[in-house]
Amino acid sequence: MIIDDFLILNEIGLFCRLGNFYLDPKIAVNQAIISHAHGDHAVRANENVYCTAATAAIMQHRYQKQAAKNFHIHPWNETFDLNGVKISFIPAGHILGSAQILMEYSGVRYLYTGDYKLQDDLTCEPIEFVKADVLITETTFADPSIQHPDPIEEIKKFSEMNHNILLGAYSLGKAQRLTRLITDHCPQRSTYVHHSIFSINKVYESFGFNVGKYELYNRKSMKQPDQNLVYIVPPLAFNSYIRAKNVVRAFASGWMRLQRNNDLQILISDHVDWNDIINMLKEVEPKQVWTLHGDGSFLKEHFKDKLLVKLLNYAH
Repeated sequence: MIIDDFLILNEIGLFCRLGNFYLDPKIAVNQAIISHAHGDHAVRANENVYCTAATAAIMQHRYQKQAAKNFHIHPWNETFDLNGVKISFIPAGHILGSAQILMEYSGVRYLYTGDYKLQDDLTCEPIEFVKADVLITETTFADPSIQHPDPIEEIKKFSEMNHNILLGAYSLGKAQRLTRLITDHCPQRSTYVHHSIFSINKVYESFGFNVGKYELYNRKSMKQPDQNLVYIVPPLAFNSYIRAKNVVRAFASGWMRLQRNNDLQILISDHVDWNDIINMLKEVEPKQVWTLHGDGSFLKEHFKDKLLVKLLNYAH
């Protein structure tokens, strides 16, 4: 029987009272299961962190000694026990090391997706599908009107010009994916990366993932116009280079609001869109769907009288 309050969303994060652990807590806790190393899912200074090897490596790279007191690293699909709850990590396809977290208790399987994507990405482990009784899914883009375009077609927009491009992207995950896409589909272009991206690329390569061809940016690189150069920078740097000359400005994201005021629209997302979520449900075949990180109301209406969709809200 599905336990309705197996997971409770509170001000700290998603709490499993039976296992006495949090999933991706917002502040440091004693027992934290971390789905992936993005800062809104992996905070520093947890006492015990359970995660994949790549997630631990990225957290240690970013947070140094404050990453966590203890890391408990588990390979893909290996089951371990935490206070009576059986847990295993399933590739989520979001970024390097990103995991869905499968929890089994009293014969019921609860699958927390974290952030995930179904699109191909050669810079991280592809998503794997497992069956579960309850799917706890992010709903960042869970709107029937949102359908992500083909990322290859998006990146090929760079081949339509020889202007130098200042490309904004998140340092972890998106930047590595973009570098590989540019290498594979815009071979005439040379890619330079910000120093914060360069160091994360090295972590990716240490796990055997080829992020493509790139060089560390230097100030002389883009002074000459129309050299077929791409300089990938994190959001803060992108916003600070508002007066950059001789460049086409673009920001790679699934959010339309981040496309405003740029010279070129690059809609590349590392999250699932509406069709991907529907396909995920077909693969997982859950009896219930619990939603968070976005608006689950469209799913609730879509599956009305067919499948129980519960919107997880804060428990006070």
